[in-house]
Parts: sequence; C-alpha cells; structure tokens
Amino acid sequence: MLNDERIAELLRTSSFEFQQVEAAHHRLDAELADLHKRHVLTPQEEVQVKQMHKEKLATKDAMAALIRAYRDQQEHSAAR
Repeated sequence: MLNDERIAELLRTSSFEFQQVEAAHHRLDAELADLHKRHVLTPQEEVQVKQMHKEKLATKDAMAALIRAYRDQQEHSAAR
C-alpha cells in the first residue's frame, strides 16, 4: 500500500485539482510567514491572518481528501 507522501507525489503529476489546492496551500503559507515577520499587526491584519489560517487548513483538508480518494480508488481496483 502506498503512503500519503507517495500518493501526493503521484497526484502532483496527475491531478490538476491537487496541483491547484497544493499551490493555494503554499501561497497561503508564504503569505502567513510574511505577516508573522511583522512585530505588530493592525486589527485588520489580525483578522486577515485568522482567515488565512482557516483557508490554509481547508486546503490541507482538501489535499487529504484527494489522497484518501486516490487510495480508496486503488484499493477498490485491487479488490476486483
């Protein structure tokens, strides 16, 4: 059975949806890193950071769902 990292590698080359979600995840990670470098955030920036954390978590959940779906599909195919 393939582990999650190996499935992610396969999806990076075969799934446009996975590529898009992963790119969004990396973009949010970089934007959050830039905001965390600041010593003081405005109230608006603090709200933005919270929203970005939620979006980043949603992208991570979406990637995990795609990995699960791939694994389920492979297991179903192997059971035939």
